[in-house]
Amino acid sequence: MAQEATFTNSIGMEFVLIKPGKMVVGKFQPTVSPYVGPQPGQDREFLPPAAYKEAKEMAAAAAMPGFTVSLDCPYYIGKYEVTQEQWEKVMGSNPSFFKGDKVAGDAGKHPVGNVTWKDARKFIKKLNKLDKQYTYRLPTEFEWEYAARAGTEDDIAWGEARAMGVISDTTTRAVGSKQPNAWGLHDMIGNVWEWVDDYYNEQIFADPVPPRKGTQHVLKGASFTGDAKNATYMTHAAGPGNGFDVGFRVVVEARP
Repeated sequence: MAQEATFTNSIGMEFVLIKPGKMVVGKFQPTVSPYVGPQPGQDREFLPPAAYKEAKEMAAAAAMPGFTVSLDCPYYIGKYEVTQEQWEKVMGSNPSFFKGDKVAGDAGKHPVGNVTWKDARKFIKKLNKLDKQYTYRLPTEFEWEYAARAGTEDDIAWGEARAMGVISDTTTRAVGSKQPNAWGLHDMIGNVWEWVDDYYNEQIFADPVPPRKGTQHVLKGASFTGDAKNATYMTHAAGPGNGFDVGFRVVVEARP
C-alpha cells in the first residue's frame, strides 16, 4: 500500500495514515494548589496548613509515572466511526437504535450502534471478503489512543472535548459533525463508544501487556451520553455486550 496521507476504499470508508511514534500511557500527576491562609477582609473559613500538607502527601502517593508505548509501524485508521450506511452495505441490516425518524437528517451518516465486539468482528470478516485488496481489523487499544492523542502527551481538555466531541447529547450525530483532531480524525471523543481488539485488563497501568484471553473487551472514547469532565482518551472501559451508544472504527493495512 502506498503511503498516501489518506485514502478511500470501495464502499466510501475514509482512512488516515498514522505514522510511527511513541506516547506515555497511564501518567497521573495530581497537584495541590499552594496553601493560602486567611486574607485581610475575607470572612470565610480556611483549611489549616496541616490539611494541605496531608493533601499533597496523598497526591504524591497517588501519582503514577506511566510507561512509554512505541508504535513502530505505520497504519491507517478510519477517519470516522463506521456509519450505518456502511454497515448496511456490508451486512445488509442495521442494528442501530438511533435510525430513521429517531434522528435529525440522514441517519445513514450516523455511526452504527448497538454493536457487540463479535458483531464488529463479523462486519470486518465480511468486509475482508468484499475488498480483497486490503486487510481490515479492529485497532489495538494503544493504536486507538495514539491516534486519538494526535501527537500530544496530555489528555483532552474540557473545552476541546466540547469542540471535538458529540457529548452531553440525547442522540448520536452524523460522523464528522465536530472538529477533527490534529491528525484529521473525527469523533475520537463522544458520539459512540468504540470497540478495540484487546481484552480488558483491569491493571493496565501496572501491567501494560494486553491479556491473551478474557471475557470482556475494551471500549474507548466515551459516547454522546457522557459529559466534558469524563470525556477522555485514556478511558479504559470494559464492555461485555452491546449498547445503543456502542460502535467502532477500523484499521486497514496492505495484504501480505
